[in-house]
Amino acid sequence: MKIYISADIEGVCGSTHWDEANKDKGDYREFQQQMTAEVKAACEGAFAVGAHEIMIKDAHATGRNIIQGELPSNTQLIRGWSGHPYSMVQELDDSFAAIMFIGYHARAGSDGNPLAHTMSSSVVDYLKINGRFASEFLVHGYVAASFGVPLVFLSGDEAICQESLSIVADIRTVAVKKGIGNSTVNIHPQQAIDLIRSGVEKALSGDLELCRLPKPDKYQIEIRFKKQIQAYKASFYPGVTLIDSQTIAYASDSYFDVMRMRSFVI
Repeated sequence: MKIYISADIEGVCGSTHWDEANKDKGDYREFQQQMTAEVKAACEGAFAVGAHEIMIKDAHATGRNIIQGELPSNTQLIRGWSGHPYSMVQELDDSFAAIMFIGYHARAGSDGNPLAHTMSSSVVDYLKINGRFASEFLVHGYVAASFGVPLVFLSGDEAICQESLSIVADIRTVAVKKGIGNSTVNIHPQQAIDLIRSGVEKALSGDLELCRLPKPDKYQIEIRFKKQIQAYKASFYPGVTLIDSQTIAYASDSYFDVMRMRSFVI
């Protein structure tokens, strides 16, 4: 069983302030360690139930956060950014039996996490796919759907767990914290690690077919930018139309085309 893991930091246990997600700040090291530990726990849970190969994408900021030497030896880690449109799920294809999301967080415009955003906290006000406000989970979940890869497990804040369950009813989730205003209420970091390990074991022991995200026939994308100039510039991408001074629209029946557009305009 070959497994893919996409990992972020804004949804790991405890992370609350942008300084804790910025490797140039002193607060960062604690949460780099927690991100690593949560990914390690997911790997251990997967190996316990028969996974033989795990590929991990470090999908936060520089893509150079996870401490590779602390991961199980039979894993592969993608560090940095290739520039490929699939972004946080680079190298995902139909050879994987399942995909899991660790440290994911609430979408842009949500009050579920002080660090809520979608793709860029400084650029995107909101992103919609087929009329639905989209998180990074949904954006990259449709990449998995395009390859028929089941979305089996997610850990992060309570808001993203609830959203993921509304999208894939049988996905198993672990909520490690809840956002309240500019604060978070967190479980103990070790409890988060233990719950992720056991949650992954249960997820991969179940019927993975129940965790497939249906692939739409067509994708209607709407992106509202923080600034007018960002939308104006994006409107020159082929197929993009300007809805208003800060909002663009794009449509395609190819999700690769959608992700390619996103990679150029955001």
